Amino acid sequence: MSIKQTLGASVSMLAILAVSAPAFAQTDLDALYEAAKTEGQLTTIALPHSWCGYGEVIAGFKAKYPGITVNELNPDAGSADELEAVRANIGNTGPQAPDVLDIGLSFGPQAKDEGLLQAYKVSTWEDIPDDAKDADGFWYGDYYGAMAMLVNTDLVSEVPADWADLTKPEYASSVALAGDPRASNQAIQGVYAAGLGKTGTHEGAAEAGLEFFKAVNDAGNFVPVIGKAASVAQGTTPILIAWDYNLLAWRDSFEGNPAAEIVVPATGVVAGVYVQAISAHAPHPNAAKLWMEYLYSDEGQLGWLKGYCHPIRFNALAEAGNIPQDLLDALPAAEAYAKAVFPTIEQQNAAKAVITGQWDAVVGANISE
Repeated sequence: MSIKQTLGASVSMLAILAVSAPAFAQTDLDALYEAAKTEGQLTTIALPHSWCGYGEVIAGFKAKYPGITVNELNPDAGSADELEAVRANIGNTGPQAPDVLDIGLSFGPQAKDEGLLQAYKVSTWEDIPDDAKDADGFWYGDYYGAMAMLVNTDLVSEVPADWADLTKPEYASSVALAGDPRASNQAIQGVYAAGLGKTGTHEGAAEAGLEFFKAVNDAGNFVPVIGKAASVAQGTTPILIAWDYNLLAWRDSFEGNPAAEIVVPATGVVAGVYVQAISAHAPHPNAAKLWMEYLYSDEGQLGWLKGYCHPIRFNALAEAGNIPQDLLDALPAAEAYAKAVFPTIEQQNAAKAVITGQWDAVVGANISE
């Protein structure tokens, strides 16, 4: 057997070991990297570069692990779109099949129950809170933030302070969600947060949120498009509802033109956890596992924090003194989040069912790109 054949056989065995090793085994990162290099590619989906600093996170992964191409699918996809991409590409080993998912908390159990995920526990598994991960390793929390508003203050002279303000006549054709509430977790949580601002409790919050957006729409204030940084800057959607980490990054990208302000509502402050998972049908399972190891390393976690997302290992990093002070100083004031509510998976699932199922009938606004 030639040297090249010997090396090839060794690498192939590494790939087999990496795929077949128990999900809970301590990972040999060097072996995993070699196995991932034989696959040569990682396919992601729904990762806008401005979301949680993903642009730098992806660049950091590629720099640390040369030889692995990152194929980025549909950056603006919602959580439901991600699951559909897995379903639609079962058996497809081509570039349209995602290896990894970044989805809203309520979508994790759904995807597991449907058999769309494979289990894998990263080396820093113990740092992830038990209530933010599946015990068997099928999905695990990655970062969290709070629902807020980005306001173009060049166009909006009186900045809204709370959800109820958005029905006022001065906000005509101004208010948008950063997603379609029939598919996007971010938009679903925006509707839920507005409802929570009315009810003060989970009970009936989803229904109240739908009624609230009906009122905003009936007032002529709702803009039925998927709002983005560009639509805020251009004035198409001067008030945009999204996760605070997205809004902070978008505000920074404006560089003062236009002037913009972030508003954490006085009531209905909903904090949301997103989760990572590996597709059960991933064409590049070793690259997917290596990606997870990178995301949950100190380097990956701080990459998210640079993008204004609180990484799931935040407490462990803080206790170890591994968070640079400048990153801590860049976060919004803690008092703005004093009333933050973290809905449980059961509460999120219930709210998602109501909002996705009744948006058309109650609000009647068809969201477009």
